[in-house]
This record gives sequence, structure tokens and C-alpha cells, in this order.
Amino acid sequence: MEHTEAETRLLDAAEGLFYERGIQAVGMDQVRTASGVSLKRLYHLFPSKSELVRACLERRDGRWRGRLAAYVDEVHGTDGGEERVLAVYDWLYTWFDEPGFRGCAFVNSFGELGAVDPGVVAVVRAHKAAFREYVAGLAADAGVSEPVVGPLVLLAEGAMTAAAISGSPEPARQARHGAARLLAASRE
Repeated sequence: MEHTEAETRLLDAAEGLFYERGIQAVGMDQVRTASGVSLKRLYHLFPSKSELVRACLERRDGRWRGRLAAYVDEVHGTDGGEERVLAVYDWLYTWFDEPGFRGCAFVNSFGELGAVDPGVVAVVRAHKAAFREYVAGLAADAGVSEPVVGPLVLLAEGAMTAAAISGSPEPARQARHGAARLLAASRE
């Protein structure tokens, strides 16, 4: 979906503010100020904060999954193999080590709004399902059986939470080690 300049400025401002401060702590007026877009235009483009949050998450989903896939392809080629599965955890390490990393925006959004915003819940669940599908595809290409996919995904998801809480990228290395052991056990 192509965005107008105003939409892009709004999404950039909102996404940054929501990720840094939390969704509920940021008002629409703060988004307006940070984006330089008038309040009238903001509400014309996004009639509710919920719609703005969903748009931010949908855009982030595409970028996040695109960055992950590009890393796996660039570092490990497009031929199947367990190293492509393990590359997911290597990429997580680089993500966790970025300045301003505050955990998974989707988990954070679910934690803030999951009980009150079914639209946000749907976007979060779609993102997590797409991530699982991506890992399942890598695993299938490597000849890894489907029952191993769930634990591989849980290792990645747990690493995201642990890295956010600890402030360290090390949970990605620990998850990679666990994933390597799972992959080895699945060959036995």
C-alpha cells in the first residue's frame, strides 16, 4: 500500500512515539505535533487512534518480516538448510542490539490493547502467524519435521521478550543454541 506524504509522516511519528513511550501514553495531539500534520488531516486519514495503531503495526509487519527474510537470504543464500533456520536467531541478535530496542512492538501492543481492541489483536495474531509460517517454510526446506516448528518459534518469541527485559541481545544466542539442539535431535 502506497502512502501519501502526510500518511507517511503520521505513521513515522506515531510508530516512533508508540514504540518508545507506549500506545496509551501517547495522544493524537503528540502525533500531530511530531508529524507536523494538522489534526484535521490526521483525523481525516485515521479517524481513530485504533486505526492509526493498526496501520502502524501493519506497516511494521511488512518491514520487519522483509528485513528478516533479506538477512536470511543474504547471509545464507536461498538453498534450504538448517543454517537458514538458525539465521533467524542471528538476525534477532542484530535486531536486539539496535539502539532503542524495546522488545516486540506486536507483543507490546497486545499487552497494552489486547483486552480492549479486537482490531489490534487481529493484526498482532496475523503477524505472529506469518512469522510462524516463515519459520515453518525454512524448516520444511531444511527437511525438518512440522512438530519442531512450534518450539523453534517459541524460542524466538521467548528471546524477544527476554532481550527486552534484560536489555541484552544475548537471549538470541541462547535461543540459537536451543534451536540447534532441537534441529540436531530432530535428525536422530
